[in-house]
Amino acid sequence: MPFQVEGKTAIVTGAGSGINFAFAKLLLEKNCNVVVADLALRPEAEEHFKKFTKSPRAVFQKTDVTSWAALEAMFDVALKEFGQIDILCAGAGIFEPPMSNFWFPPGGRQSRDDPRGDRYLTMDINTTHPIRATQLAISHFLNPPRGQEKVSRSNPKRVVICGSVAGQVYGIGTPLYFASKHAITGFVRSLGELDDKLGIRVAAVAPGLVRTPLITEHPEKNRMVDFNKDEYITPEEVAQALLRLCIEDDLKGGTMLEVAARGRTRKVEAFNDPGPQGMGHTVSNADVVVQEVYELLGQNGWGESKL
Repeated sequence: MPFQVEGKTAIVTGAGSGINFAFAKLLLEKNCNVVVADLALRPEAEEHFKKFTKSPRAVFQKTDVTSWAALEAMFDVALKEFGQIDILCAGAGIFEPPMSNFWFPPGGRQSRDDPRGDRYLTMDINTTHPIRATQLAISHFLNPPRGQEKVSRSNPKRVVICGSVAGQVYGIGTPLYFASKHAITGFVRSLGELDDKLGIRVAAVAPGLVRTPLITEHPEKNRMVDFNKDEYITPEEVAQALLRLCIEDDLKGGTMLEVAARGRTRKVEAFNDPGPQGMGHTVSNADVVVQEVYELLGQNGWGESKL
């Protein structure tokens, strides 16, 4: 059956800013209720969501996506407030900041990763969070509250994830980030057949350089970019691609939808794909980070815990 977002309920992680804020706004414009799941709201997001108190509604749920209990809580809030869940957008992500970065090992001065903690924050947010959230969503789709219809091909549901063009390529500067996005590509493709079998579509966008606060407000990241020369993608363009994954019949489960600059998109092939196409996938100053990697490795005692 054709899927429409009007009258539905969505959970969007990371909707306090950037791509996911743009997607939450778009859903609300389409008369879809939204549970805004994030640690906090940027001022522009807080101001915007205040407008939606009736129908459709936006409900903020403070959510640390690294906490499985917090992920469960956002589903509970969606059911309490709206009685159903139709769409999950697992969008929250980070771009390998110094505090969870392969080249700043756990125990060092800049790392927030605990050398005894058995995990990297980058992987928790970018990979484990969308996997666990998808697992919870599927469970809710299959076991709805009394009186609600179970998911089926005639009552379809959607899971959309923010992947990245980094899931097709690689680079020594940010290996955790590349690994986290490659994992999402494999995960999404693995669940592709749920669409035809059960009516549960799991798909992802794969944008390149998106101009969001994640980049513009963090010097350790934006030093790689020349905003006067490098083409970039807007959050609104990615939001439109996320909506397409929900509603367009030919974008089946397992789709990785690459988003390039100037609104260009394409489906990434599972095998023998030519690689990222179009503008908006490269940065001018990537060598700055590569140089820093080798400078770090040249220091005495690299990788030794400072605890």
